[in-house]
Amino acid sequence: MKTFHSLFVVAAALLSLPVGATTVVPPSFDELVTEAETIFQGTCMEAKSQWIGEGAQRHIVTYVTFRVEEVLKGKPGATYTLRMLGGKVDDTTMEVSDSPKFKPGNRDILFVEHNGEQFIPLVGIMHGRYRVERDQATGEEVVLTNHGSAVTDVNNVGKDERDTARVAGKALAPGQFKAAIRAKLGTQR
Repeated sequence: MKTFHSLFVVAAALLSLPVGATTVVPPSFDELVTEAETIFQGTCMEAKSQWIGEGAQRHIVTYVTFRVEEVLKGKPGATYTLRMLGGKVDDTTMEVSDSPKFKPGNRDILFVEHNGEQFIPLVGIMHGRYRVERDQATGEEVVLTNHGSAVTDVNNVGKDERDTARVAGKALAPGQFKAAIRAKLGTQR
């Protein structure tokens, strides 16, 4: 099995993007809402990878299609497809460090920017994805970061997950998280 582990620098070179720092500074909640062109809650319907480009520009991209359940910003339509660098085609895998992995059935709140233009079209790469899952203990829906930490307060978004995981509090329900997004959008108008 062939595997390519691409760092952000390699991804940037492939797409002829300016090369900068290879670390991602987690955006604050305000930055997420402000920088996103589109914000929606949806369910992943399909994640399909394919080769694109020719010669040295040949690479794998994954098209992730969501059924849009609720629009908070922008006009994504009834379905929305993200184009992300990386994926698996036959026996070849190309990975971008820290990029979210989507599977059909995943429910997410997404903060999208520059879809089709940048290698991972989410604000702050993995920081632009918030998973909506059922809490095993309570059965209630909760909001988690891409890495699975509970979001207990939007004021902690963008802080080190190891620190926010230690913060006591009940995980926010999707409705609470989306209400905070709407409130922030209201102050921007």
